Amino acid sequence: MGQFDGKTAVVTGGSAGIGLRTAERLAEQGAHVFVTGRREAELAKAVARIGDATAVPGDVRVAADLDRLYDRVRERGQGLDVLFANAAINSLARLEDLTEADHDDIFDINVKGTVLTVQKALPLLNEGASVILTGSTAAVTGVDRMGAYGATKAAVRAYARTWARELGARGIRVNTVSPGPIDTAMFDEVFGVRADETRAKFAADLPAHRVGVPDDVASAVLFLASPQSTFVRGADLPVDGGLAQV
Repeated sequence: MGQFDGKTAVVTGGSAGIGLRTAERLAEQGAHVFVTGRREAELAKAVARIGDATAVPGDVRVAADLDRLYDRVRERGQGLDVLFANAAINSLARLEDLTEADHDDIFDINVKGTVLTVQKALPLLNEGASVILTGSTAAVTGVDRMGAYGATKAAVRAYARTWARELGARGIRVNTVSPGPIDTAMFDEVFGVRADETRAKFAADLPAHRVGVPDDVASAVLFLASPQSTFVRGADLPVDGGLAQV
C-alpha cells in the first residue's frame, strides 16, 4: 500500500529533472500523475518511465493549455489531491545585459505560469489537498547573474504565504520547496561550459559537500504532499545542502 493510493496528482515541468523524479515517486506510492511540459517528445518518454501517468503537453503561460490539462483531470472524476507547480526556466544575465524579452519570458513562465497553474486548479482541489510550489535559494541569496530568476522565486514564495492563508479554510495546504544547486540538465543548460567547474565549487562550499540530485527534492515534495505534513502551512522547505542556511 502506497501513501498516495487512489490519489490524483499534477506535476508541471514533469518531463525532466526534479519534476520527472517527483512524478515517478508519486506514482511509485500509488498516485495517478498528470504531467505537463512544453516538449512533447520528452513528455512521452517521461510517461513511459513514470508508469501510471497521463501526459498533457502544454505551456503554463497559456491559459488554454492549462484548461486542457485540467479538463483531463476532471474527466478522471476524482478531483485533485497533489499539485506540484514546478515548471520554470532560468537564464544568466547581469543587470546591464538583461533584455526586456528575457525578463518577460522568465517572469511569464515562473510567476504568471505558477499563478495560472494554481488558480485554474482551484475548482478541482479536494479537501485536504496539498499544493507545492518550486522556489529557490536564489530568492534569498542574491546570486550573481541570476537577479531575474531570484526575483521570480521571491514572488513565488510570497504567493505561497498568501495562498496558504486564503485556501486554509478549504483544508488545502500550500507550501514551497526551495532547491539549491541540483544536478539536472537545467544545470548544464544554465552554466554551459562552466557546469563542471560550478558543481565542484558548490560541492567544496556546501556543508553537504556535494550538489543535490533530483531525488533529494522529490523526497521533500513527497513529505509536503503527504499526511505527514498536515500542520505545515505556508512554509519554505530548503533543500540546498545548507547553502542558504549556514
